[in-house]
Amino acid sequence: MSQVSQELSPGEKFKDFLKNFRDITGNFKYVERLHRMMNLNMSSLVIDYPDLYRYNTKLAEKLVDNPQETLKEFGDAVKDLVASEDSQYAEKKEKFYARIYGLFETLKIRDIRTSNAGKLIQIEGIITRMHPIRSRMIKSTFRHEKEGCNAEFYWPTGEDEIIEDKIEKPNYCPVCGEAGGKFTLLKDKSIYVDWQELSIQEKPEDVPGGQMPRSIPVQLIDDLVDIARPGDRVTIVGIVKLQQTGSTSLSPLFELYIEANSVKVSEKVLEEISITREDEEKIIELSKDPWIEEKIISSIGATIFGHWDLKEAIALQLFGGVAKQAPDGTRIRGDIHVLFVGDPGVAKSQLLQSASRIAPRSVFTSGKGSTAAGLTATVVKDSRTGEYYLEAGALVLADGGLAIIDEFDKMRTEDRVSIHEAMEQQTISISKAGIVARLNARASILAAGNPKLGMYDPTRPFPDNVTLPPTILSRFDLIFVVRDYMGKDRDQRLARYILDVHSDYDKFLPEIDMQLLKKYVIYAKRYVRPKLTDEAKSIIENFFVSLRSNATSESQEGQSPVPITARQLEAIVRLAEAHAKLYLRNEVKEEDAEEAIRLTLSFLTSVGLDFKSDKIDISIITTGASYRSRKAMTIMVDTLKRMAENKQCVRLDDLSNELKEKYKMQNDEIMENIQKLHKEGIILEIKSNCYKPA
Repeated sequence: MSQVSQELSPGEKFKDFLKNFRDITGNFKYVERLHRMMNLNMSSLVIDYPDLYRYNTKLAEKLVDNPQETLKEFGDAVKDLVASEDSQYAEKKEKFYARIYGLFETLKIRDIRTSNAGKLIQIEGIITRMHPIRSRMIKSTFRHEKEGCNAEFYWPTGEDEIIEDKIEKPNYCPVCGEAGGKFTLLKDKSIYVDWQELSIQEKPEDVPGGQMPRSIPVQLIDDLVDIARPGDRVTIVGIVKLQQTGSTSLSPLFELYIEANSVKVSEKVLEEISITREDEEKIIELSKDPWIEEKIISSIGATIFGHWDLKEAIALQLFGGVAKQAPDGTRIRGDIHVLFVGDPGVAKSQLLQSASRIAPRSVFTSGKGSTAAGLTATVVKDSRTGEYYLEAGALVLADGGLAIIDEFDKMRTEDRVSIHEAMEQQTISISKAGIVARLNARASILAAGNPKLGMYDPTRPFPDNVTLPPTILSRFDLIFVVRDYMGKDRDQRLARYILDVHSDYDKFLPEIDMQLLKKYVIYAKRYVRPKLTDEAKSIIENFFVSLRSNATSESQEGQSPVPITARQLEAIVRLAEAHAKLYLRNEVKEEDAEEAIRLTLSFLTSVGLDFKSDKIDISIITTGASYRSRKAMTIMVDTLKRMAENKQCVRLDDLSNELKEKYKMQNDEIMENIQKLHKEGIILEIKSNCYKPA
């Protein structure tokens, strides 16, 4: 750097950097960016901090230590260069900005202190609150109402000065120079910029165990407003500032906030954790291990006895299928949803905790303490301003990762309903207090709950064992019933395993180091997009067709329960793709399809089996009642209608005798269906044990 260059002002040095910096290919990087900015009718020029540091270290350090003045000079330098190219364009724009990206150090939100005030810093976090856009006055226009003057002028008068905390009336007229007379604010002639406030919260993985996540207000100005949405993960470069928190101007209390200079939205979760060349070599080597599948599965909940299929389901969920976007905009999800329902004390919650430690991004919540707003999103009223703003919930914060909900059965019915859209469309729509928004919730859901009566009753159908509605159950790709089976041999092995864990914990280390496994999952999700081979397609097609055709052929009346639908077919495809990803394969092979079918059959036979017909009936999950039960209820309603003609109601004994005699129904079946029909409002009980159709 020449001596002359060192004596230039920061603005001139920055101008020199913009005109003369070349990238590794020899191109004038910022001259090209300047032209692109003008072509796009923008006023912000993106500056990579490492480039500035390499070109002029002192200028880069001055930017961090004294950003307020330096950024102002940088903006003026951009305007001068634009004016030299197109003076009309420079005049048209009120202000130009140098947007700084990529500071060397990222400061944790909980580590921001008063000593950082006035400095340029970089933080990472999640947008949890977003206020609506407001207009902020930066220069007020006043009229000096005094005889002989009547002049209009901007206040503050300095070209670089703007209104900071509050509008202050002038103490003199800069036109006539006198202090007397009345100064009237002219709102319509004042200068404004768009202004918006966000709340940025620490990422869940950055929060120390047992502590609350910290957050900090961030103010966006001009073209930065509305650049992101609640739930988005962002990297923000900005100036730390202070604002009074007390109700009076004499309050000694101030809070820190950040005035953003640049906001970068993290589009992909997978970019947040870097994978070095050394990591990549380990991952590739690991994928060649013939026992890689077994090692990955056994590394999930290494201290938990058994539950192989459950651990495999979690493994496949972590890798996920391939999301597809059709030309018409239709999106087919690649995320896999898994539900565990079972007896207390069978390690369901521990499996969930294990999954949260491996997932690149995860949000853990309990159904007992989660409301619809806490899970999805809500509109909250600001106590200070009275305005409404958006606040993101767990599913939005888990966007692109894993949303884990323990005690799923303890959620209130109205709260569970709110996740319907999130599970299938993977968005959260909200329309409250004049705020209409749609937020991304592209998360896999791993949920666990207990049976309705505490312990699972194998003699009753699955819907009778759970409090979950069919509309939610049908959206899970895999559902597992986890039972506490008793038997001397199994109990002995379980007891020895648990005692060994307590006495010699080191023996139960995961087969694969947790950090390496996390990077393995990220690598697979980032680079592997398996496609179905013809052989895999054929296996899945044959399974789907044969299962449905067998059910039809076995039916004596030509009508039969539906064992599988297109929704389960898509789930099989997702599971097969995830199984291929586990091996870092870009092709879904026969063995991937076969394993996906095995898990799906295991799910269907344990959850979707009609005990009375001993056949798989998916309507048990999709509607809450088997085909056989629904057919019986239809007969009962039709019979009741026929018998109730010209009658106030039909006695239960008469209806029961008719159904037993004509349709050979059993008494317990009749009573069970009567209760269901009455509960759903299809039949009415006019008086004790006397019914009529609704």
